[in-house]
Amino acid sequence: MWHTLVSSSGLRLATTLLRWLAFAVMLSGASGANGQSSAAASRTRPPNIILIMADDLGFGDVSCNGATAIRTPNIDRLAHEGLRFTSGYSSASTCTPTRFSLLTGCYAFRVPGTGVAPPNGAALIKPPRDTLAFALRRAGYATAVIGKWHLGLGDPRPDWNGRLQPGPLEIGFDHALILPTTNDRVPQVLVEDARVRGLDPSDPLWVGDKSPSADHVTGLNARQTLKMDWKVGHHGTIHNGVSRIGFYTGGTAARFRDEDLSDIWVEASRNWITAQRDRPFFLFFASHAIHVPRLVPERFQGQSGMGPRGDAILEFDWSVGALLQILEEQGLSNHTLVILCSDNGPVLDDGYADDAVEKLGAHKPAGPFRGGKYSVYEGGTRTPFVAWWPGTVKPGVSEALVSTVDLPRSLATIAGGALQQAELLDSVDVSAALLGHIPTGRQSLLTQDNAGRSFGWREGAWKLVRTQSPPAAGQKPGQKPGPASQVDQLFQIEQDPGETRDLAGEQSALLQKLQAALAAELAKTESDAPKPGPGN
Repeated sequence: MWHTLVSSSGLRLATTLLRWLAFAVMLSGASGANGQSSAAASRTRPPNIILIMADDLGFGDVSCNGATAIRTPNIDRLAHEGLRFTSGYSSASTCTPTRFSLLTGCYAFRVPGTGVAPPNGAALIKPPRDTLAFALRRAGYATAVIGKWHLGLGDPRPDWNGRLQPGPLEIGFDHALILPTTNDRVPQVLVEDARVRGLDPSDPLWVGDKSPSADHVTGLNARQTLKMDWKVGHHGTIHNGVSRIGFYTGGTAARFRDEDLSDIWVEASRNWITAQRDRPFFLFFASHAIHVPRLVPERFQGQSGMGPRGDAILEFDWSVGALLQILEEQGLSNHTLVILCSDNGPVLDDGYADDAVEKLGAHKPAGPFRGGKYSVYEGGTRTPFVAWWPGTVKPGVSEALVSTVDLPRSLATIAGGALQQAELLDSVDVSAALLGHIPTGRQSLLTQDNAGRSFGWREGAWKLVRTQSPPAAGQKPGQKPGPASQVDQLFQIEQDPGETRDLAGEQSALLQKLQAALAAELAKTESDAPKPGPGN
């Protein structure tokens, strides 16, 4: 057997299996206090891994976290059969920096230009940077990303009519079917592997920051035709009755209908999982829901009673259930670790007139927490977070401190893969907490805003919130901008989860301690020339 493995797949795969066997022994010892070995220890291969990331889903948007105005039965199933984390965080309060950190194990603020990516943004992750996908591929996994990308493509900009590289395939994924930016940013096309899917060469795709002509149809000059009106910023090119950020022409045959996206993601996942069922696989299922514009499949429209945002929560919950059904159909449920999280906290009015505020009622998208998307208060980054692996992860609730930035090192440990230590500056191995073997995770936690100017720093029950605004513009022509303003607040978040009482004035020594810890974290730097990982 070992001769066959080494000769067919190389020494790397054999080494990976040895790592997994060692990890399985650890699983058995950690969960076998009653004298029974873990089911995982008897497996002959590491678990499949599906990482489900919602977009803009708040801690309080799911019924397993206390929501009563809306029900999320499939997410609830994950939580009831798996381990629900009450202190699970995204690393940032917007999507691009969280996704960057998720794949690289490095806080996005350390790398310039990692805020929300524009439509023509270049690839933010490029070789030779090591990634979670590379590590799992080295461990013998098939790897795919299906759903929203929003990490840029190409260099120095996307070649929409050619090969879009670097992109997912250059950073460790074997397969990709992605929404290149976000559904509110142009272009409304899908990229399969490295090319726009369904693009007709006789109808080339053009994407720009300015209107291509005076008669180009936009949300400004054809507002009366929109099926969902814009409120702020979203008044560029119109597609599917909705105006977007940015401008584009051409690519007509390649354009998607927003209402079809979740079905596209699920069907693509079904096909890919079915094809990979006989080998370990890693699927990054990055849903576009519940990001604006919230144009859900017709079967969900009006079903929540909370308008398009509530309907989008139902849409996302359905996709979670569909993935679980695929695993059941393929007999893979007990062989698959599923992690569910969100890229940041909730937002209601995010640029479209979709009644998110008007139909909110008593629902609290952030649960008991203050703030939401764009904010470093708890509501901006403390999100739904669940680990599910039947037969291995025991059902329960964990207060362990875990973050999306920890997933590269943690999942690599579970898979038996190797990562480049120098580059994983910020990823902590919390695999034992994710699997429910220990009640604690990381000791401290940093979260950031989109620009990397404001930060949250948590140690135990205490949290330092540093909000920093950009320099104020001069009030007169030629006047220099004023200095940036910075405010530090201190909260005891176990007693005050809503961060309503600033204790900075009463706890000056503790404030200084946390300020020093944050300063030390911010001062860390990556290597200027990271070394490529094996097999990159």
